[in-house]
Amino acid sequence: MKDLPLGLRTSLDSGVTMLCWCWRVTRRDGTRMGFTDHDRDVVFDATTFEAAAGLSASEINESVGLGVDNLEVSGALTSERLTEADLAAGFYDDAAVEVFRVDWSAPENRILMRTGSLGEVSRAGRIFKAEVRGLAHYLQQPKGRLYQYTCDADLGDNRCKVNLDAAAYRSSGTVVEFLTPRKFTASGLNAFANDFFSRGLLDFTSGPALGQKLEVKVHVKRDGVVSVECWEPVRNPLQPGSGFDVRAGCDKIFATCRAKFDNAINFRGFPHIPGNDFIASHATRPGTRR
Repeated sequence: MKDLPLGLRTSLDSGVTMLCWCWRVTRRDGTRMGFTDHDRDVVFDATTFEAAAGLSASEINESVGLGVDNLEVSGALTSERLTEADLAAGFYDDAAVEVFRVDWSAPENRILMRTGSLGEVSRAGRIFKAEVRGLAHYLQQPKGRLYQYTCDADLGDNRCKVNLDAAAYRSSGTVVEFLTPRKFTASGLNAFANDFFSRGLLDFTSGPALGQKLEVKVHVKRDGVVSVECWEPVRNPLQPGSGFDVRAGCDKIFATCRAKFDNAINFRGFPHIPGNDFIASHATRPGTRR
């Protein structure tokens, strides 16, 4: 049960209400934006909630316990601040969302209805739908360490200790030609072996995709031609000549950690634990085949 502010409670008791919904979105890069379904801008908490931004919301479903509550926000890309390119680039992934019920005639009379984060975002042309997940969904994500063959550290973090700023593990390149929105040929990477940057991180330093960071799916060097394919599309327009920095990737295998990074001492997996083949095995007499 929510405790209504006195001013909002008085307005509701009067039988004449002037209520609207306001959404505040805070991206992981710190950019903060506000939107409202009212026909005029609403301002509070140093945030301007833009009117006629093409947003509407479904009913808020809440439950007792640790179940994940969901709300769906849909709309058209009518706001100049809410662009299709930013949605496609993943800038809104896991962005913090606050949903307010506000008396637009007196914005100080408001109540925070929900706090969560953006989940799955689907698009069809200029229409989008975004799932707003309750904070309980973080409790459903794995915590702690898992006993597994592969390393559970992130390459270059405090547990891994590999210095990714070293020249041996990074390079700068230039896009030569886009083959698809996710794949392009590149110059500047010929000194590195095939697959060296697979699973690495690519950061555009110039062009329309400036500042966009993408994970590399595949890095291929064949017959002197280098191609790079990312997991996500590059921000439009796809412009040859765009510069980027790229860092080495790791497949989390012990052999790779030892041979590629000379970092076996910091490997955070368990490559010698028994696997399913050991569980399925059975005892045999000495000198007999299994």
